[in-house]
This record gives sequence, structure tokens and C-alpha cells, in this order.
Amino acid sequence: MNRPAVHYDPQSDILYFLVRDGEEERFVEVAEGVNVELDEEGQLLGVEILNASRFLRATIGPERLAQLARAEA
Repeated sequence: MNRPAVHYDPQSDILYFLVRDGEEERFVEVAEGVNVELDEEGQLLGVEILNASRFLRATIGPERLAQLARAEA
């Protein structure tokens, strides 16, 4: 199994975990600000966390999110 890719956009404050490539058919909000993207067969493609800095403040903190953003640049 490939390791999921992680992307953070500091401008929109969205953290995205790409589980596998595919065409998104729909997304489901599983919790406030947390969406899962599914393909036409219902297989998980990715997880999107809106307002990531606020959502994850207690677990990874804003410094780690900033590191993710810098690593992608």
C-alpha cells in the first residue's frame, strides 16, 4: 500500500490526505469541517480538513502545519 500524501494550503487553511488516485464522484461530511472524497464505487480517495489550524491546534499545532506548507513549496 502506498503511503498517503499530505497537502496543506495555508491560504485556505485546508489539510488534505490523498489516500489514492481516482475520480471524485462525491464527498461526505463526516464531522463538522471534515469531508471524505469517494469514487463512484464508494472507495475512499481522500480526506479534507477545513480550518485545519483550528481543528488540529491541540494535536499538531500551527508550527507543524507551517512545516507541511513549506515542505510542499
